[in-house]
Amino acid sequence: MLIPRKYHPHITAAVLLILSLVIISYSASKFTEAGFLRKVFIEIASPVTNIVNISAKGLTDFWERYLLLVKIEEENKKLREEKTALNQQLNTYREGYYESIRLRKLLELKNVLSYKFQAARVVDNKSNALFKTILIDKGTADGLQVGYPVLSAEGVVGKIMESSWHYSHVLLLIDKNSNIDAVVQRNRAHGILQGAGISHYNLKYISHSENIVPGDTVLSSGMAGLFPKGLILGTINTAYRQEHELFQKIDVTPSVDFSKLEEVLVLLPDKENNK
Repeated sequence: MLIPRKYHPHITAAVLLILSLVIISYSASKFTEAGFLRKVFIEIASPVTNIVNISAKGLTDFWERYLLLVKIEEENKKLREEKTALNQQLNTYREGYYESIRLRKLLELKNVLSYKFQAARVVDNKSNALFKTILIDKGTADGLQVGYPVLSAEGVVGKIMESSWHYSHVLLLIDKNSNIDAVVQRNRAHGILQGAGISHYNLKYISHSENIVPGDTVLSSGMAGLFPKGLILGTINTAYRQEHELFQKIDVTPSVDFSKLEEVLVLLPDKENNK
């Protein structure tokens, strides 16, 4: 039976609608219930996908932490450099402070004594086997000569033993070749102070009758004319009276720490002071 031509469009539309409903129904059934093979695939693929996702996230987190550590390390390096610079600056200020204290003590000594002085820096403090000496940065061009006394704020250092134009060697008072006329401050007992090594002197020619006790201060007597009177030399450490000996055996601790000398004053004698 033939269908009239005028109904053909309606029939075609109806057929297409029915096919669409069938496809949609089939698709819906596919999403609601997976087949056996699909289930197997999901079971296998899902853990792998999860591992890949976790690995990717872990890699991202690791990279972010690495970048953070690099940044922190750069900041730490910068802070360390700033700390080093600040410590160096602080040390420079501290050195300047301590130097100003030492120079102020030398200035006080210079003001007390009515002598002319030449300030000098110690540039070498390594004594040789023959002599206990230091090297200072002033010489004949600065008015220094052999025999001139050398002082520090703590007391007598020694005397110049040789000079060039801009440098001088100072023979220290602890050298065995050094001697200075001395007096015990408390009882005015006179003797000769002689160097006896790195850390002490010997005070000689003090008779048995003199009362010498540890702690007594020893000063320069000024009698030889080289060193001014009243400069500190040291402190009595021990004093022994030995039988059948004319003089006591007296050990003196120096007032000057010769290993730490950095600045000194060289006394410049003149005719007025030598009268």
